[in-house]
Amino acid sequence: MRATAEPAGAPPLVAAAAGFAAEARTPAADWDREGRVPAEVRRELARAGLLAPDLPARYGGAGLEPAELGEVAAHLGGVCSALRGLLTVQSMVAAALLRWGTREQRAHWLPPLADGTLTAGFAATEEGAGSALAEVRTEIEESADGTALTVTGRKRWVTFGQDADVLLVLGRSGGRPTAVLVETDRPGVRREPVSGQLGMRAAGIAHLTLDAVRVPADHRIAPSGAGLSHVAATALDHGRFTVAWGCVGMAEACVADAAAHAAARTQGGVPLSRHQAVGALLARIAVDAAGARELAARAARARAGGPGRGVTETIMAKYAAAAAGASAGRDAVQILGAAGCAPDSRVGRHYRDAKVMEIIEGAQQVSEMHIAAHLVRRFGAGA
Repeated sequence: MRATAEPAGAPPLVAAAAGFAAEARTPAADWDREGRVPAEVRRELARAGLLAPDLPARYGGAGLEPAELGEVAAHLGGVCSALRGLLTVQSMVAAALLRWGTREQRAHWLPPLADGTLTAGFAATEEGAGSALAEVRTEIEESADGTALTVTGRKRWVTFGQDADVLLVLGRSGGRPTAVLVETDRPGVRREPVSGQLGMRAAGIAHLTLDAVRVPADHRIAPSGAGLSHVAATALDHGRFTVAWGCVGMAEACVADAAAHAAARTQGGVPLSRHQAVGALLARIAVDAAGARELAARAARARAGGPGRGVTETIMAKYAAAAAGASAGRDAVQILGAAGCAPDSRVGRHYRDAKVMEIIEGAQQVSEMHIAAHLVRRFGAGA
């Protein structure tokens, strides 16, 4: 696939994402059925500079501002959540390394993440440790001479875990949260492909077993104790931002497909769009999508203030956008009827994927707790 002509006035990488998405729209249904984004497509995404585009130019990125990164995620998410998922996981790991890695770690790892030489995976979730990542039980033991680390544990639901060359693993060292990079070609790494799940079927999801995997000590990112509060928190925050924008793209795509169908299809001799119930559905999902876009844009403006800014705005955007994607997918399928349930239906895929987005990177109820706590801190002091 080649990116199509750049839309007038769009930043180059945003235009490249729009063109890439346009050409991916038809084959995305095949990827969903086959359960994989082809390796060549992933390489093309890398060649287009769309894997970690917000990295500084000195590490191979394009230095995209948050608003531009959001638009890239929206374009990709509007056709294939797995493509957006690749952008998300690659940039999550890159963001954590950029902020918390040493100079040597950044120089070694970031360029191959930006150019796609390495595919990254974020290995945090475990059985019994999903949203509650403080409960992870993966053990990271330091050797007696301090030159190596041994990683033992089992990670679940790793996006692109079937393809990842390197994993950012969250575990515990001496009882303290620790983050470490693990190459997947090391002895002791085993992959269990996951297929047939509700959504994100093309995202190469895998469960991973790490059986006494030995890595150099310089693969630890940040000091022991900072693995969750610093390294994983940065990765998750970045992930929520691109997930939010990807859900905006899903919601807007569902609105567009539903409106086009309602305008073209007749029922009882009149366009479907003129039926009051259909018009009401269209209006609601359009307003929800527009609201989600505005919250995502607000998060982008807050994040432009620098590292660590806009965390609550990002959580609010992800919460609203995931809900908008889910409602838009549901109502668009209702409007399209049998066409929305067809194997090649974009809204059908988005309907399934959007439900996963309400869970991934922290369930909606976790977001509600964070937002409520923020409101209490903001307004409760004067009570």
